[in-house]
This record gives sequence, C-alpha cells and structure tokens, in this order.
Amino acid sequence: MSAAWKSALSRNLQELRLLVSTTSPGSKGLREFVENSYLELKKSNPLFPILVREKTDVDATVIARYEYGVEQAVRVEGMDQGQVAKAVQGLVEQESSSS
Repeated sequence: MSAAWKSALSRNLQELRLLVSTTSPGSKGLREFVENSYLELKKSNPLFPILVREKTDVDATVIARYEYGVEQAVRVEGMDQGQVAKAVQGLVEQESSSS
C-alpha cells in the first residue's frame, strides 16, 4: 500500500465503512484487507473512524463518507485483497482530486 493515500484518508474522508460477510467466499478479499491493513491504516489515522461491519448475508462493500454527508459506495464482492486496496485508494483519491 502506498503511504501517500493512507495519510490522506483522514484529510479527504469523514468515515470509512467496510461491510463484509463472515462466511461468503466473495468477501474473502475484503476480509484479508481488514486483517492485513486495518492496523496500518489506524496507525496512520488514529482518530479516523474505520468501521468494520460483519454480517453473514451482505455483499462486500466499501463506503466512504465525505463532507456534508455525501457517500460513495463501491461493491468489492469477489475482488482479491489488492483490488480492494485499489478500490479504497480510489475512494480516497477521488475526494482529493475534486477538492
């Protein structure tokens, strides 16, 4: 993971929500992203809310909340860990390019 977008997380977003199935094979990439990247993201953004919501019957989804309550969701069902990281990075950089 590139360090530049990780530090931009708390500058560009208000909140990051990760909806992940605890059992679905389609959520495997998001589960791995959480297992391998959550601590690193929290160390870079200690006060930033990263919410992991686990449920058995949900499609793997990443939701970014920007200023004024604007939200953008990306379905990451079936993606591997690297693709999920790129999806999160895209959500972070989307805001920085529109500021």
